[in-house]
Amino acid sequence: MKVTQIHEILNTVTNEVLGKEDLVKEDLTNLVDVGTEVIDADKIDNYVNKLVHHIGKVEFSNKTYSGKAKNVLMDSWEYGAILQKIDAELPEATENDTWNLVDGQSYDPNVFYQPKVSSQFFDSKVTFEIPVSFAENQVKGSFSNAEQMNGFLSMLVNSVDTSFTIKLDELIMRTINNYIGTVIDKKDPNTSINLLSLYNKANGTTLTAEKCLTDPQFLRYANFIINTYVGRITRISTLFNIGKRERFTNVEQANLILLNDFVNSSNVFLQADVRHNEFTGVNGVETIPYWQGSGTGYGFTDISKIDVKVNTGLTTGKDATQTGIIGVLFDRKALGVTNLDRRVTTNYNPKAEFYTNFYKADSGYFNDFNQNFIVFYVADEVVGG
Repeated sequence: MKVTQIHEILNTVTNEVLGKEDLVKEDLTNLVDVGTEVIDADKIDNYVNKLVHHIGKVEFSNKTYSGKAKNVLMDSWEYGAILQKIDAELPEATENDTWNLVDGQSYDPNVFYQPKVSSQFFDSKVTFEIPVSFAENQVKGSFSNAEQMNGFLSMLVNSVDTSFTIKLDELIMRTINNYIGTVIDKKDPNTSINLLSLYNKANGTTLTAEKCLTDPQFLRYANFIINTYVGRITRISTLFNIGKRERFTNVEQANLILLNDFVNSSNVFLQADVRHNEFTGVNGVETIPYWQGSGTGYGFTDISKIDVKVNTGLTTGKDATQTGIIGVLFDRKALGVTNLDRRVTTNYNPKAEFYTNFYKADSGYFNDFNQNFIVFYVADEVVGG
């Protein structure tokens, strides 16, 4: 298993989300695991020639058109290190000989039809730790009683928890950003949806990205398109994932994440503009203030932007930069956090009379490019490009 130290990028990320520095290009190639497919390996089965033993968890792509699911895929296991995802391709139809009998012809029922099965293996982790030293005797003179000193120590522990919360939350966002960058790089019109371009072509207008979030007509159209795709991905298709696999995503299994500015603009301009009509926005939306960070001023260019080097599954990462990202719609199995392990180890120094807690975290972050994932964004058309 590959385990990558990520403390340096986490410190940069923390400064970005706290508004201490401008957005910088982030290298996510060693952060997000996009899986590998096993073709030949030792100790594989003799049925479909793809199954490998001793996997920590096995997840089958075997869902039906109904069911409930949590929005965030997050689990762990004690033994084993690899997440294996097994997928079966749809079998082709063949001629039905029942209605095509020929005198004297033999019909062999003993032909073996091997299912077409593929496996993906996600076997990398990222790790970091936050060390904090505590001393009691040295600070007793600064407080009036034990309650005050305990309050001080409690404050230090809380600062660690806050730092962990920021870093783990932003690791999840980087998992999403790696997928966004990969989809944008493909430039597939079924998975990269330029809402502004569609609106201008449909209406013969020249609205710009700078002004579109204050235009009620555009906001109404954008909500309509997003709602349309929520319905489209419920039907099985190869169009909405970059792996071109047969996939569908029930409404209950779909994650829709939209930028706060877009949702707030829809609330204000559509509710104020349309009387006696229900709000035309999307229901069940998760909102975020930014994708990568706030920059130093929360400008739309910053909060709607990603600037990353993505892991696309190739040998080298690819640069992906995009502004105007409004939202993403994806299957809950398209990405996630696996095997999160948070723990604390302690060392006491008897000579100097202090102890140090090492707050540690290991986890795996994955993108499955064979699942549905759609990016919605606004960008001005390049004339003559």
